[in-house]
Amino acid sequence: MEFPKHRLFDSVRLQLEKFPKSDMLNAKVNGSWQGYSTQEADSLVTRYSNGLLQKGVSANDFTAEGSDKIAIISQNRPEWVFTDLAVQQLGAILVPIYPTTNPIEMEFILNDAKAKIIFVADAALLEKVKAILPNVPSLQLVYTFDRIEGSMHYSELLVEPSPESTQILKTIKDSVPNTHTATIIYTSGTTGTPKGVMLSHANIVSNIFFARQSFPFPDAPQQKALSFLPLNHIFEKMITYLYLFSGISIYYAESLETIADNLREVKPDGFTTVPRLLEKVYERIMSKGNEQKGIKRKLFFWSVGLGLKYATTGKSAFYKMQLAIARKLVFSKWREALGGNISFIVTGGAAASEKLLRIFTAAGIPVYEGYG
Repeated sequence: MEFPKHRLFDSVRLQLEKFPKSDMLNAKVNGSWQGYSTQEADSLVTRYSNGLLQKGVSANDFTAEGSDKIAIISQNRPEWVFTDLAVQQLGAILVPIYPTTNPIEMEFILNDAKAKIIFVADAALLEKVKAILPNVPSLQLVYTFDRIEGSMHYSELLVEPSPESTQILKTIKDSVPNTHTATIIYTSGTTGTPKGVMLSHANIVSNIFFARQSFPFPDAPQQKALSFLPLNHIFEKMITYLYLFSGISIYYAESLETIADNLREVKPDGFTTVPRLLEKVYERIMSKGNEQKGIKRKLFFWSVGLGLKYATTGKSAFYKMQLAIARKLVFSKWREALGGNISFIVTGGAAASEKLLRIFTAAGIPVYEGYG
């Protein structure tokens, strides 16, 4: 099966051409949701690339060794994706680092990658980076996403394009092959020093377009997703670009602790998760069911029993009728607890149990598994 020869950064151009969004990327700022349209994102990323270009960021010889490496240590937020896109357009390579990475591993990763610039989310992470800065000779510049006194804010790199810079950037973008390394993702180092895994645009894009065959939609510009798994992980990054290519708006949860609130606020059509978090959702639902009394309790566990017997084929008309009743009287409340509009959940990182797959799909919330 063939897949388009896109680069990851082509997702913004294609979204702008096919279904420009008013809410491409969104995050909670000072208690309210604020978003970037596709047009705003495209403009910002262009200015961002111009600024990085002025700082000498380049693909050089387009080898993984020769291309400049740009590091990022941040929680999920629109600026993470903007940085990724701006770096990619220049043929440079993004090196994401988990915010929880210890200083020894962080120092190793930055030195191993020979990172030239690092982008840091907030003051706490900035202090972690400052502590190891003297030991990383390749690092030339440190920028922050939050405004912090005495530090350089990433907005200083947003340089308005001129006719000349527009042509230069276009030439560079056109020269980036889809086989070029897009990112180097380091392992956690639990079995020794972290190992860098090089992934090309083609590696990720092929995964995206094969995965789209399993989704219930080719493009879905009317849909939105909540994101809370770390973008540093290739699973969430791949899904992010699947959303961008499909025209699905992305909303970043404030934290793992606020997921339930954010689901109610955003009312997303779907989200990605890991089986353990999905198991916790199931356990909370079961706990609520155990609190029920009388007929409500019986109805709840009757519905759960039906759900655990769910199969996509071979079920009788009587079972289907019972399931329709269960979905209306019980499972509709499950959907409501997840925001009310959920039509898909994607899990990855480990195998989900058959129980979870059956019960959520029976409830009208199909669960798709990512693996690889």
